[in-house]
Amino acid sequence: MNKLTKEGIALTKLEQVLKETKKSFLFVGFFSFFVNILMLVPSIYMLQVYDRVMASQSIETLVLLTIIVVFLFATMGVLELIRSRILVRIGNKMDLALNGYLFDVIFNHARLNPAQASSMPVTDLIKIRQYMTGNGVFALFDSPWFPIYLFVMYIFSPWFAAFTVFAALVIMTITIINEKTTKKDLASANKMNNLSIQYLNKNLQNAEVVHAMGMNDNIKNRWLEKHHSFLKIQASASDKAGKWSNMSKTLRQLFQSLTYGIGAYLAINGLISPGVIIAGAVLMGRALQPLDLLTNSWKGFADAKESYKRLNNLLKEVPELPEPMQLPAPKGEIKVENIVVTPPAAKVPALKGISMYIPQGMTVGIVGPSASGKSTFARAILGVWPLAAGKVRLDGADIHQWNSIDLGKYIGYLPQDIELFEGSISENIARFSEVDPESVVEAATTAGVHHMILTLPNGYDTVVGAGGSTLSGGQRQRIGLARALYKKPPLIVLDEPNSNLDEEGEKALLNAIVQMKENGSTIIVITHRPNILAVVDNLAVFTQGTLSMYGPKNEVLAKLKENVKQTQQNVQTKEAKMTPTVKMTKPGEK
Repeated sequence: MNKLTKEGIALTKLEQVLKETKKSFLFVGFFSFFVNILMLVPSIYMLQVYDRVMASQSIETLVLLTIIVVFLFATMGVLELIRSRILVRIGNKMDLALNGYLFDVIFNHARLNPAQASSMPVTDLIKIRQYMTGNGVFALFDSPWFPIYLFVMYIFSPWFAAFTVFAALVIMTITIINEKTTKKDLASANKMNNLSIQYLNKNLQNAEVVHAMGMNDNIKNRWLEKHHSFLKIQASASDKAGKWSNMSKTLRQLFQSLTYGIGAYLAINGLISPGVIIAGAVLMGRALQPLDLLTNSWKGFADAKESYKRLNNLLKEVPELPEPMQLPAPKGEIKVENIVVTPPAAKVPALKGISMYIPQGMTVGIVGPSASGKSTFARAILGVWPLAAGKVRLDGADIHQWNSIDLGKYIGYLPQDIELFEGSISENIARFSEVDPESVVEAATTAGVHHMILTLPNGYDTVVGAGGSTLSGGQRQRIGLARALYKKPPLIVLDEPNSNLDEEGEKALLNAIVQMKENGSTIIVITHRPNILAVVDNLAVFTQGTLSMYGPKNEVLAKLKENVKQTQQNVQTKEAKMTPTVKMTKPGEK
C-alpha cells in the first residue's frame, strides 16, 4: 500500500525506499563529520613542523607529532572506508527493495502499453545506485564543511579567507555554467540513445525476416542514423562538460599555488609565520576539493537525476496496487457483461457492448473476419487488458479482483504468437515453477507431443533458446498447448491453436480439447479453420467488434448458411436488375 506525505500525496515505491534510507544517510553524515575534522590534520601538522619543530630543532617533538598524525590518518582512512561501505549498502538495499517490484511494474507497463515495452527502468535504477555509491555523493557531504575550513583560513589570515571565497565563487560559477550548458544536450542524448536501443532490440526479434528479405542494410542505416545522432549530441555535451571540468581542475591547482605566493607576501611583511604558508595552501586545496569534485561529477549527477525522474514517473504511471484477498479456486463459469475494450495506444474500441454467458465445462468457438475483435476478447477474458466499460466475471468475481499470479495457476492460454522461454522443455511446460514430472508428461501426452519430445536430443531436458528458436513453428505450438494444459486448468483460452499444425497435429489438438472437456474445463477456441468447430458446443460470431451471433453451434451454423444464401440471392437480384432488357420486334412493328 502506498504511503502518504503530510500533504496526503501518495509516495511511489522509489520515494518510499529513499525516505527509509534517510537514517543511513545520517550515519554517513556522522562519519563525514569526523572525516572532515581530521582533514584539518595535514594543515595543523605542517604548521607545527615548520613553526615548532624547525624552530626548536626537536627530534622528539617531530617523532611524537608524526606518530599522532599517522594514527589520525589511519583513523580517517577507516572512517572513509566505513562511510563508503554504508553508501554501498544503501545502494544495494535500494536495489533489493525495488528490483522485484520494478520487474512487475515493467511487465505490467508492457502489458498495458506494448509499444513502450522496455527494460530501460532497470538501467535507470542501476545509474541511481551507482551514483549513490560514487564519489559525487561524498562531495555533497563534504561541501557543507567549506565554512569551517573558511573560518580556519580566516584564523590563519583574513587574506587567505578572502582569496578562498573568491576561488570558491569562481569554481561554483563554473559548476553552474556546466550544468546550464550541458543539461539540454545530456537529456537529448539519453533520449536518443534509448530510442536507438529500442529500435535495435525490436528489429533483433525479427532477425530472420530481416535476413531473408535482404533488409539488413536498410535497417542498419536507420539504426546508424539514430545512433549517430546520439553520438553527435553526446559528444557535444561531453566536450562542453570536459571544457568546464578541466577549467575547474586547472583553476583549483592555480588557486592553491597562488596561496603560496599570497602567504609568502604576508610572511615577508611579518603578518604570518612560514608554517602558515604551507598549512594555508594545504587547507585551501582541501576546501576547494569538494567543489571541484561537484563539477567533475556533474555528468553523473545529471544522468542519475534524469534516471530518477524517468523511473519515478513510470512508478507514478503504474502505481502500487493493494494485494487482493485470495479467492477460492475457480471452476470456470464466465459472465461477460456489456464490455467495451480499447486496445493500448488505440483511440477506437475494438469491442463494443459484448455480453456473453459461458457455463462451466462448455466449449465455445469464436469465429469472425480478421480485426473483428476475437483476440481482444481473449485478452479481456483473461484480464490482460483493462476494460473501458462492463465486467468480466469468473465464478461471479470480477476478473480484476483476482491476483494475477494466483489466477494464472487456473488458466491455460495459447496465444497466436507462440513464445517459449529460455530453459528446458519441461520447465517451459511447467511454466518455470517447480517441475512436477508426472504433470509435465500428462500435459504433453494430452497435447499429443510426448513422443515428439522424446525424439529430441535430450528429451524433456532439451534446452530451447529464447522464443523456442531451436524448434519449428508446429513444435512450438504443440509445446505451448502442453503448457496451457499443465495441471488441468479449469479455464483454457486457445487463440488460433492450429495455425501452424499439420494434419497429425490438428488431430492431437482435437483429442486434447475432448479430453479437457471431459475433465470439466471451460474452453474458448478462436479459429479460422472449420475443422476445430466439430468439438465446440456453442459458437460466437464477431463482426467489427460486436457479437453478431451466439448460441448452440448447429443453430448458429444454420443461421450463417441462411445468411450466406440470402446474400447470394440479393446479389443475383441486384445483378438481374442492372442487366438491360432488349426487346425484339418484327419489321414494321412499333
